[in-house]
Amino acid sequence: MRREKGMAALVAALSVIAVGAQAPAGAMAATAFAPISAPSPGQSGAPDQDESPDQGDGTGDQNTGDQNTGDQNGGDQNGDGQDDGDQNGDQNGDQNDGGEDTGGEDNAGDGGEVLDNGPDEDDFVDIRSVQPNVDRPRFRRGGSRGSFTSRCGRNENGHFNSDNFIVAPGVANGAHHTHDYVGNLSTDGFSTDESLAAAGTTCARGDRSTYFWPVLRLRGQEDTTPQAEQSARDGNVGRILTPASVSLRFQGNPRSRVTAMPRFLRVITGDAKSVTNGPGNARAQWTCTGFTDRVLTDKYPLCPDGSRVMRILDFPSCWDGENVDSANHRTHIVFPEENGECPDGTRAVPQLRMTITYNVPNEPLAFALDSFPEERHAPITDHADFENVMPDRLMRFAVDCINQGRNC
Repeated sequence: MRREKGMAALVAALSVIAVGAQAPAGAMAATAFAPISAPSPGQSGAPDQDESPDQGDGTGDQNTGDQNTGDQNGGDQNGDGQDDGDQNGDQNGDQNDGGEDTGGEDNAGDGGEVLDNGPDEDDFVDIRSVQPNVDRPRFRRGGSRGSFTSRCGRNENGHFNSDNFIVAPGVANGAHHTHDYVGNLSTDGFSTDESLAAAGTTCARGDRSTYFWPVLRLRGQEDTTPQAEQSARDGNVGRILTPASVSLRFQGNPRSRVTAMPRFLRVITGDAKSVTNGPGNARAQWTCTGFTDRVLTDKYPLCPDGSRVMRILDFPSCWDGENVDSANHRTHIVFPEENGECPDGTRAVPQLRMTITYNVPNEPLAFALDSFPEERHAPITDHADFENVMPDRLMRFAVDCINQGRNC
């Protein structure tokens, strides 16, 4: 974002650097999200009728949905796109290398009040009006059908910040929106492999990995967290919701066995700037419990009574066998092809699927995802991050469970 002369210093401080390489443009998914039967950039499938993993007890009941590894990322894996705020943590709006307005002027008025920056009523749709649209790659002999679930709770301890050490290392408020964290207790913008390995965890079995995603808020209620003032300046308002359930399930590959992830592998999914960049790297999947044969990518679902809003976040799972990160945080680990096979030069590792549910009102505008100011809280901007800090022995156990067809 270019800073205009005369802009208040407070607004200038909110500037963020846009993604360095804009994802290819593509037709935005309409109402429904057809993962594999009618593929388009950034689409993947949803699980079977996995009604409510981790039913509110923080222990993480196992997600029993069928495996789905998703299709190849149509965005050529280019462009950071993920929480890439101002890398210098100062007023660097003029360095917006993509030329997009990153939203500071549109976010706050002269008195610092938050102006309307979405979502809109037409960003919501009744899930019952969506036709079933989920398809999955078929397993073949040699595929890996098992799973391993890491039980890490629902962020009952209130671990929040607006940092992202993967794409904005060493920067406070580098994401400009608040994240939920489970797993590693120390994660913030200044985390390193060494600090994560030394910290405590909310996960069972000594899994010190860090798992994080943007919070969901009830828009009509007050934010009472310590970062409420900063959130309001970034255009994110409302009470932060604790998920009703969180499932962190590592799945196999329908075409091959999986090999162990290296420790400290960093993986992102989705594009926090997919409104600006286009849907090339989008991976959002929204649905409702009881309706997981249909998913949405650019709409929030309105769920009937007794059903919860559900977010499904599938991660790439075809690793290059060498690097734990890459310059754009995407090219070292990519999504499988449409049929589930990993591209040449990559090998299948356990695929993380986050499934997060919420109890929210069945009303348009009642809830929204945190986002960058210019992204208008659009559901297509949903995304998540993960760094593997499992002990090697635990990772080997997970791989054995998956390859042997067991659910652990």
